[in-house]
Amino acid sequence: MHTLSSTTGALARLRLVIGWLLMGASLAVLAEPAGEVEFSRGVGFAQTPGQLPRTLGKGLPLEQGDRLTTADGATAIIKLRDGTRMTLRPNSEMLVQLYQYKEESSDNSMVMQLLRGGFRAITGLISKSSPNAARVQTLTATIGIRGTDFDARLCGPECRAESAKVTEAARPNSVIASAKLIASQGDITATDISKTKRHLADGGAVYPGETIDLGATAKGVLVFRDDSRMTLGANTQFRVDSFVFDEKNPTEGSFLVSLLRGSLRALTGLIGKSNHRNVSFSTPTATVGIRGTGLDLDCGATDSCNFYTWLGTIEVTQVGQTALQTLQAGQGLFVSRTSTRPLPAPTLEKLPRPDTIPVNVKQLFTSGGVSANDEGLFVFVRDGHIEVTSDKETLHLGRGETGFAGSDGRTGRPVNMPLFIQFDKVPMPNSPNPMLTSVVGEVTKASSNQCK
Repeated sequence: MHTLSSTTGALARLRLVIGWLLMGASLAVLAEPAGEVEFSRGVGFAQTPGQLPRTLGKGLPLEQGDRLTTADGATAIIKLRDGTRMTLRPNSEMLVQLYQYKEESSDNSMVMQLLRGGFRAITGLISKSSPNAARVQTLTATIGIRGTDFDARLCGPECRAESAKVTEAARPNSVIASAKLIASQGDITATDISKTKRHLADGGAVYPGETIDLGATAKGVLVFRDDSRMTLGANTQFRVDSFVFDEKNPTEGSFLVSLLRGSLRALTGLIGKSNHRNVSFSTPTATVGIRGTGLDLDCGATDSCNFYTWLGTIEVTQVGQTALQTLQAGQGLFVSRTSTRPLPAPTLEKLPRPDTIPVNVKQLFTSGGVSANDEGLFVFVRDGHIEVTSDKETLHLGRGETGFAGSDGRTGRPVNMPLFIQFDKVPMPNSPNPMLTSVVGEVTKASSNQCK
């Protein structure tokens, strides 16, 4: 009886120890840091609610809920567990409001609050997993991050003062994307010439040489800078071979694209209206020239395509042939590798025509209406896709673009890139020697104030 009692007590103690160990493991998982400080210079702090401030220093763990602050002249580089890196600028304050990351999890998310100042960022895996997984909130607007390399800064008079110290000329704030995606659904990806693939969401930019792939239930509309538009259907593969456009000289533009498989409905824009010889659609079985037109291309199989025009005129030349066939509005043509025949009716009427889809050109491409000296939120995108959403409207920014959101809800792109962004001396978060970059930046600023 005594032996049984001792055994029972030992088992109870063993269960208790195991429970403590499991609880400790669970707490360790829950307490896993969001990231850590990689570099700091000057005075800065991290403070968890209800706790004393911790001095920012290399290796300092960062938690969800931490409020990060930097003093005048101070910078800090942080690295989060998903690979996101950020350089917090001098006189800045940022809150790690939400950080949830587990490798290959479907519900990873990151929400930061920029309260003052700014940062430079290279985002990691969270922003690449879902279009809505990562964002930065400010009092002016919310920054939606789509996997990117960007700067964000809340500007008052200090930004204007920084720009005034720069003697160089500002460069134009031009949109370099060939097209941007709207009205999308399903899985859509873009693959560049180096074979790097990325997911596209509404507002996502497409560049020359890139191939667009749509999944089995996907569709979307590409809006080009010359106002050419095309609806892409499911299971489509499409490539932008060449796109050159200057709105001041559209006759010198070039619009060459290829439908590798699938379907599209296209409405040509200013390049086609100015010089239709510079517009061409290639397919596996024929090449299409246009004369200011709306057309359908349907290549459901690799060895045959249907061509139909619903506006203007197209010229179809079978692969390997020199003779062309001209189609007027309301006419169609079936073309295989070995034969052609008239197409009695269109085949893509269930796919929306691109001219029936509302387009807000300002969100996608337009500059003007905003000054580089305005006070508010400025965002500069080095690579990727940023969505700036105020309480009134949304602005989509791609590679090389600078956008603005004011406290009144107004958004836009300044005509010229702000000088305080163009000549920013704060080290990038992936800088191999941030201390040297900081010192050189300060010396450069000091020398610009000397008498000449």
